[in-house]
Amino acid sequence: MKKLELHWQILIGMLLGILFALGMVQFNWGPQFISDWIKPFGTIFINSLKLIAIPLILAALIKGVSDLRDISSLSKMGLRTISTYIITTVVAVSIGLTVVSLVKPGGSINEDTRTELIEAYGGDAEMKRQDAKKQQDAGPLQALEDLVPSNIFSAASSNRNMLQVIFFAVFFGIALILIPEEKGATVKKFFDGFNEVILKMVDLIMLSAPYGVFALMAALVVEAPSTDLFAALGMYAFCVILGLALMVVFYIALVKGFTGKSPKFFMNGIAPAQLLAFSTSSSAATLPVTMERVTEHLGVEEEVSSFVLPIGATINMDGTSLYQAVAAVFIAQAFGIDLSFGTQLGIIATATLASIGSAAVPGAGMVMLVGVLGYAGIPEAGLALIFAVDRPLDMCRTVINVTGDASVSMLVAKSADKLGDPSPKNWDDNYDDVK
Repeated sequence: MKKLELHWQILIGMLLGILFALGMVQFNWGPQFISDWIKPFGTIFINSLKLIAIPLILAALIKGVSDLRDISSLSKMGLRTISTYIITTVVAVSIGLTVVSLVKPGGSINEDTRTELIEAYGGDAEMKRQDAKKQQDAGPLQALEDLVPSNIFSAASSNRNMLQVIFFAVFFGIALILIPEEKGATVKKFFDGFNEVILKMVDLIMLSAPYGVFALMAALVVEAPSTDLFAALGMYAFCVILGLALMVVFYIALVKGFTGKSPKFFMNGIAPAQLLAFSTSSSAATLPVTMERVTEHLGVEEEVSSFVLPIGATINMDGTSLYQAVAAVFIAQAFGIDLSFGTQLGIIATATLASIGSAAVPGAGMVMLVGVLGYAGIPEAGLALIFAVDRPLDMCRTVINVTGDASVSMLVAKSADKLGDPSPKNWDDNYDDVK
């Protein structure tokens, strides 16, 4: 009997988790049982992925940069990568603004619902405002200052410091290129082997992926807000999801137009990473799987994927930037505020920069949204209006973030003539290797 492919196993795990939770909530003790005995396995699964995120970035980027062998190759790839990421982010924000302006979901929020949401989620919104205020109070060059760590071991102790780790890894890789090859050979071999070990750890962790997402989805169902609140914000959620769907079409068109690869090839290749992104709401936690799928199933050579994807997981947040644009306009509509064309252009710029600085962890987009609201003069109390549905939408926009990273890696690989046929080694082979 043929073994189910990984993305089908993950999908079945998600569905069974939802059905299990819906059955358990019928009993008074059901939600507590899931919180005590099921949710911890989902947390363990996420933690195991986060455990290897920093080592993976260090190993993959140092290997990827040193494989380029000369600085000119690095500068060309870096320019192509960052410029493409910025272009896709601007497109994402523009799509979000267009959709929310046409649908106008803010008109569906009545005063009673607004009051109820503010009372229910005002405390959580206040926490997000306080976090964002710390960022707003910083100087104009604070982001540049934060890029360079004072202690790499301290920076590597938190997944929120991805940019600092990336800076060190690229700096280290450049230095490795500049020294004589014979002197750096031992270090190069170490990181080549280290990278292989980390990828094998990914294989081992992904053996438990269907069970991990089962636990995650079961916990999400029992902890979700009431259906009345979801219904009140249905049109807003529809706008976000519609915008995200249009971004998928945009990515498919890019891949087809620039690489000639079919939509089926692209979507099948990245599907497990998309499903994992949906379950974890974290681009950083999904990064190991994204790299595996892009390299072995989409045909991107490792020296490209190991450079483009870690950077993308940190600065390319197309789904997040689209969501910020939709949320800002939606809150403005709910409060009866008309936004000028100039203000909306400013939202594009602000959301683009905010998404670049957004951490690749669940809920980071909500913090960055405050900066967008502040620029447009939209009441920050409106955060309470969207907090109820932020978690499921966070899951959806993380899928877009990961899909965007994969598509850009294929474009960069094609431009560098490093896009070939997928490796004959596949995910199921990896499973067989570790069983």
